[in-house]
Amino acid sequence: MPSPLILVNLKTYKEGTGNRAHQIATAAQLVARESGVTIGIAPGYIDLHPLCHHFAIPVYAQHVDGYEPGAHTGHITADALKAAGAAGSLINHSERRLTLAEIESSVRALQTHKLTAVICSNNEVTSAGAAALGPEYVAIEPPELIGSGVSVSKANPEIIKRSVAAVHAVNPKVRVLTGAGIQSGECVKIAMDLGTDGVLLASSVVKATDPATVLRDLISKL
Repeated sequence: MPSPLILVNLKTYKEGTGNRAHQIATAAQLVARESGVTIGIAPGYIDLHPLCHHFAIPVYAQHVDGYEPGAHTGHITADALKAAGAAGSLINHSERRLTLAEIESSVRALQTHKLTAVICSNNEVTSAGAAALGPEYVAIEPPELIGSGVSVSKANPEIIKRSVAAVHAVNPKVRVLTGAGIQSGECVKIAMDLGTDGVLLASSVVKATDPATVLRDLISKL
């Protein structure tokens, strides 16, 4: 069985930028090596290239556009992510919503470059639609719980169960992550027991005084 994925989105928090992004990556790499659990990070674009080249953990972009290289000012291409050394990208995060056509073109662009696509979704219906595009991961995140400190694993376990079932009914090869309020090893264990393959989280790690301690707790019950 593949290792669970703990994917930490650094967003644009001050605590997840520059030297602090390197500190979080150092903690993630240390805990990943100790445990054998796959821990990835999704930094801002400015930190993407240096983190890819200084660390062995998978580094994801927070967004990718489905454009070929060319006259597309302000956009980010899969070609550029590949050159930077990224493992893949989030797509359609609740803070960066896309149309269905845009999601599909982003997935296809990543697939062309053999990069991992993580499509974010907010319910089981959109999770099923995302699975039809054949990404490696669908990440279910009820938007009302993001950054709330209330874990989706505890507040709404049924949406996780229904989303896993909906995704696998469409494409059993697609792996499922869950996110929103994930903050402890118990949250992660519940999510895994409900059929997911890992978690997508942010502030509980990014804003922690000691990210390594939080990461060790997150994987403590796996």
